[in-house]
Amino acid sequence: MTTHPGARPQAALVYNPLKVDEKRLRAQVLALSKEAGWEHPAFYPTTVADAGQGLTREALERGVAVVLVAGGDGTVRAVSEAIAGSGVPLAIIPSGTGNLLARNLGLPLGETEVMIRAALGGDRHAIDVGWAEITRLGGEKTTHAFVVLAGIGLDADMIANTRSDLKKTVGWIAYVDGAARSLAKAQAFRAVYQVDEERLHSAKVHSILFANCGTLPAGIELVPEASIADGTLDIAVIQPTGVLGWLNVWRKIWWDNSVLRRSRVGRRALERHRRNAAVHYFRGEAAEAAATKPTPVQIDGDEFGEAVRMVCRVEAGALLLALPAGHPIDRL
Repeated sequence: MTTHPGARPQAALVYNPLKVDEKRLRAQVLALSKEAGWEHPAFYPTTVADAGQGLTREALERGVAVVLVAGGDGTVRAVSEAIAGSGVPLAIIPSGTGNLLARNLGLPLGETEVMIRAALGGDRHAIDVGWAEITRLGGEKTTHAFVVLAGIGLDADMIANTRSDLKKTVGWIAYVDGAARSLAKAQAFRAVYQVDEERLHSAKVHSILFANCGTLPAGIELVPEASIADGTLDIAVIQPTGVLGWLNVWRKIWWDNSVLRRSRVGRRALERHRRNAAVHYFRGEAAEAAATKPTPVQIDGDEFGEAVRMVCRVEAGALLLALPAGHPIDRL
């Protein structure tokens, strides 16, 4: 359906009713839409059968002027997958446990009204979307969008081992418990990986990550200087050897990336460091990894079972975001 000339614009809200205060959120969107002179908004609660992709397509066919999404990282990913390339802006209302995309964008967490107003009259800015094609052992292939990162190996196993009851009570800190469970039995796997058309690499690794942006909760920089609007993927290959290797991984991701890199003195110190062999970084428009046996995969923090191959690519500027007026975009 196409909006008729002169018709008032309409917003759609796609939300996970288990992650938000449904009554309050709907009332806010309705009141602010009325205040802005917009039509009565359309509401689409997600279900077990539809995590948001189908609902978002319904909203787009309705001719809405903007889509708001409220829910966990999985809901944001599902809605982004459906709206990518449409030219219709997406406004993210941070909800749920991780809010990884919202954190990378520097959006105000817990300020629902600010983000609703941004949807109805804020700035617009395009960011990249990643696409991951996963191949199962039997040859079945599926393709999914990601807005933060996809991975194969230990990171996916960590997510699978994270207890849902802890996520509800302590939030993203529950992933520490999942990491401890995974590290106790972590084993490297043989993988072949390639970035763009460069040479093939073969190595024993614990995890290969394909990042659209690189900041985790608590300000941890998994991939330093990753940009969500540069048309490039950042690839991190986690390849520790023994206990000392894991200490090097932690030093690289937390101390080097998340502490030293934030100051001029720290950056100078990093220039004098010898290369950390436990973590290798690459950049490109596309990358792929193949494992010799089925290995856990994850996409934006959701487990996607096991696969033997993962091919990722970036679609530059495919997602148009609604941002608060004057929101800084230099960090994107």
